[in-house]
This record gives sequence, structure tokens and C-alpha cells, in this order.
Amino acid sequence: MKRIVIFFLIIQSLSGCSQIGYGLSEITGISSLHDRRTAEAIMIDERIENNAIFELHSLEGVKEKSHFNITSYNGKVLLTGEAETRTVQEKILANVRIIKGVKQVHNEMVIAALSSLKLRGVDTLLTLKIKDTLTEIDTIPGFDTTRVKVVTERKVVYLMGLVHKTEAIAASKKVQEVEGVQKIITIFEYIK
Repeated sequence: MKRIVIFFLIIQSLSGCSQIGYGLSEITGISSLHDRRTAEAIMIDERIENNAIFELHSLEGVKEKSHFNITSYNGKVLLTGEAETRTVQEKILANVRIIKGVKQVHNEMVIAALSSLKLRGVDTLLTLKIKDTLTEIDTIPGFDTTRVKVVTERKVVYLMGLVHKTEAIAASKKVQEVEGVQKIITIFEYIK
């Protein structure tokens, strides 16, 4: 465990001050000050994620035969990861859909062997690089990187958030520049 913490701190220091600042804003909750979701929507999203994890881990055979991530943003849930069988995937999907507050589920879970810790680490590093790259967007006055949620699974990058169309385009273009990204899927909710 100690090695993992040290590794994470080294990666953070190599990614530059902007990433450290971004990471600290996420950890301390400062990013919620810039969030376009209401405080109630943020709480609902947190409740959805927590309830999903609790419910899914309690289902027989799910924890052992799947690796899943639940990301909720304004009631839209992104389901990523792997399930060993279609039956396990469908069980996960069915249980996420009935959680109170879920408006829509984007099922990006694949039927495959569970990903290795090494691959998950690659995804984590890729996410850090992407978040750092997003801080370089200077063509949009007032662009705030904390308004773009980045999820990476199997080198596929998912972008979520309440954004203006111009912000979505700029973020997507910037992510295309990051080495290692195999595909970008946008799940933005657009505001006028």
C-alpha cells in the first residue's frame, strides 16, 4: 500500500502544478463551488454512486465476476468495466436502473475477462494526463476544467458534465491530443 501512495505522489508531482491543483480541488470539494449542478443534484449523484456500489457488491456472483465503475452526473449514470457473462452484466444494469434518482444509464460495460490492475493503472494515469491537458484550454474565457468529468476505462475516455457546446468541442479536441487515448465518448449535457 505504501508503494502505491508513493507512486501516486510521484505521478502527481510529474504531472505539474495544474494537475495537483485540480486534484486538490476534487479532494477538498472546492470543485463543487464551480459545479453547474445544484447542491441537491450533486448529493443525488453521490447517493446514486454509493447506493449502486453497495447494492451491486451485495448481489451474489456480481463482485466476483465483474469489475464495474459507476459514475453519476446530473442523474445520468455511466456504467463501465467488465462482466464475465451477459447474465452478470444484465443483473448489474437492471439494479442500477432502479436506483432512485437515476434518469438515464449509459451502459459501456463489456463482456470480457476482468481487467488487470496494470491496465486499470494505465487508465488512471491516462485520466491524470487528460485532466492536466484540459487545463491548457485557453481559447474559451472562463473555461473551468472542474466542470468536465473524465472517466477512462480500457483506454476509452468518457467525458461528462454540464457544458456549453463550445466547451464540449474544445475539451474533446484537447483530449484527442493525449497519447494513448483509443476512443472518446462524450456524454455531455448541453446548456445554452
